[in-house]
Amino acid sequence: MTPEKFTDRDFQAIIGNLLRYGVWIALSVALLGGLIYLMGNRAETVDYRTFTENNRNLLVVVEDIWIGLRQGQGESIIFLGVLLLFLTPVLRIVLSLISFVLERDYRYVCITLIVIAIIALSISFGFSH
Repeated sequence: MTPEKFTDRDFQAIIGNLLRYGVWIALSVALLGGLIYLMGNRAETVDYRTFTENNRNLLVVVEDIWIGLRQGQGESIIFLGVLLLFLTPVLRIVLSLISFVLERDYRYVCITLIVIAIIALSISFGFSH
């Protein structure tokens, strides 16, 4: 009895489900955070006349989100939903890289590594200004 071979079609189904469920999970988390935020801040008024730029390091932002999650802050839960929404296609790229390595398609491995490098550079330089 030979084991079934894992095909490209199976891998594409996994990637499709990752994108579909990743978006739904991110939406659910952000919606839950929005509800918590609105319940806790319903009497607060916002002053839109002044804008304060949030110019912090990415690691500081993630640390603040983590601290807010442990405290149950709605704003941090919303940010977690946004991060999950951002990480869903990034995880798809990583899974594609694994697929190309398994297929030994080194041209697409190089292209995918370049895409991952571009994403990493844009994230790191985008938060370091």
